[in-house]
Amino acid sequence: MKKEVGSKWRKIRTVKLVTCRMFDLTVIPYSTFFILLLSFFLSLVTSLTNRLLTNREQMKAWTQEIATWREDSLKATRTGDKKLMAKVKKQQKQIMQLQSKMTWQSMKTSFIWFIPLLLLWWFFLTPLYTRPETGPFAVAYLPGIGGEWALPYVYWYLLCSILSSALLSRLLGLGMGGD
Repeated sequence: MKKEVGSKWRKIRTVKLVTCRMFDLTVIPYSTFFILLLSFFLSLVTSLTNRLLTNREQMKAWTQEIATWREDSLKATRTGDKKLMAKVKKQQKQIMQLQSKMTWQSMKTSFIWFIPLLLLWWFFLTPLYTRPETGPFAVAYLPGIGGEWALPYVYWYLLCSILSSALLSRLLGLGMGGD
């Protein structure tokens, strides 16, 4: 009975559209490069979405206003200036609202892409790179102290995604300061 379930799972997992004899996406190096390119593509799409949906000029102005307020607040605390402290307290509600707006601006992309990325992981990557008997298998190897580190698809995707997101954020000027 268990063999039948495993063989049925294997048949489902080896979809002809995804895997063919020449480029089997479950075998290193194809799996390594496929996940690298997938993470780069998804980072590019989410970064471009972020770039299109976020008003960078407004974010930069808000960041500057909050930084000025923080400097005034720190100065008032250090010097004990009551007038400056009253001014800072009066502006605190407005600054909190600005911080809330900034958070919403940065979270828009996350809300848009959360479900599609979750579905991609759930219905495509997990069945492709997980064996029912043993769980996720290695799709990349990194040299390390004491030998090679075998990375399952989850860790390899996260590593590639973090690196490609950082690179694309820098290239597209999506840093917090709008650099």
